Amino acid sequence: MHKIKRALILILAICAAVWLIADPWAFKEAAGLFEVRRPAIQLSGFLAIALMSVAMLLALRPRSVEPHLGGLDKMYRLHKWLGISALVVGIVHFLWAKGPKWAVGWGLLERPMRGPRPPIDNPVEQFLAGMRGAAEGLGEWAFYAAVLLIALALIKRFPYWIFYKTHRLLAVAYLVLVFHSVVLLKFSYWASPIGIVLIPLLAGGVYAAVVVLLRRVGSDRQIEGKIASLQYYPGVRALETRIDVPDGWPGHKPGQFAFATSDPSEGPHPYTIASEWTASSRHITFITKELGDHTRRLRDKLRVGQSVKLEGPYGCFTFEDDLKRQIWIGGGVGITPFIAKMKHRAVSAGTSPAGPEVDLFHASAEYDEVAFEKLKADAAAANVRLHILLDARDGLLSGERIRAEVPQWREASIWFCGPPGFGEALRQDFAAQGLNAATQFHQELFAMR
Repeated sequence: MHKIKRALILILAICAAVWLIADPWAFKEAAGLFEVRRPAIQLSGFLAIALMSVAMLLALRPRSVEPHLGGLDKMYRLHKWLGISALVVGIVHFLWAKGPKWAVGWGLLERPMRGPRPPIDNPVEQFLAGMRGAAEGLGEWAFYAAVLLIALALIKRFPYWIFYKTHRLLAVAYLVLVFHSVVLLKFSYWASPIGIVLIPLLAGGVYAAVVVLLRRVGSDRQIEGKIASLQYYPGVRALETRIDVPDGWPGHKPGQFAFATSDPSEGPHPYTIASEWTASSRHITFITKELGDHTRRLRDKLRVGQSVKLEGPYGCFTFEDDLKRQIWIGGGVGITPFIAKMKHRAVSAGTSPAGPEVDLFHASAEYDEVAFEKLKADAAAANVRLHILLDARDGLLSGERIRAEVPQWREASIWFCGPPGFGEALRQDFAAQGLNAATQFHQELFAMR
């Protein structure tokens, strides 16, 4: 979380600095509301389209950026925050553009007298000036569409398959807003630091929008696998799907995830990989819990031998640090990355240096004997101390309970995967007890919208 907060602040700071360098006296020379309105519209418009452009670039899931933000899950969180920030700044931009006009129409303000416009000698500026009316009209409708689409993306009850289809339309709105920005940005800004920053951002954003509309995001990282086996665990309402993958799969580290598409109309869904990777055993396993409409239908829709499109791997939740002790916490289906890591530890035992001492806490509201026996066997093979807590029998898991079971917790890193609220509560609890949460507490932010 700290990385993406810093990234958002850095993006905003760079944009603000660029603006101040390009036009430091824009507001100082403004004497009244309508004089302030002109630079306010330009500044808010510049910030909104810059934020949207960075968000569009992140929609391509760039591998080069992922490690710097701590994983694709963090990158998508930044993408979300950029979208919200662009929406807020865009609303400010809209109000500066429309508000004073409304106030004049309502008789609250008097429009100042405007002298004749200075003649335009530059042919490019003349051309853009001729497009001004179209840019204003189209930009207004694109703004309304963007507000609606971003709002729908933030409503979790909005079904994922509809979100998948409608969210792509933001790329269309973005392209219209690029046209709006190119025409209406103050012409002299294009030769200033604003233009130096904005031109590559708009070019990259347009490219990203085209890739999104053509459904080519991550296409160079996609392969076709076939379902080899399916096993359902009714007690915990989870489906284990084993998929054989061809030579094109690059392998993965325990804790990483992949996008899987079994139904093109649903689009790709992210799943944590629950299996180790070896060159001799070319398969990956997903464990999906019935949490929504899509996952509830998987048990009936998937068949052995069915083709599944896979994209990945992604993620930096890979248990890599230099500490000699680790505490793993898996809430519900959040146990999945720890299963993969235990299988990896078991396979590599005797051939790799001994890993850290590990305590694994699995908190669950449900029980399935077969699934839990498999979990115990994996823990035993990996030399991991397993603590299973059932809510009804043992009560809720807490930081105090973990510290009682692991007295050396200060010397450990904590790896959490599960409900976000539970993870944040544990982070704050351990931080209050002196843990350096910024470096020792690792959490997967698996919500992709």
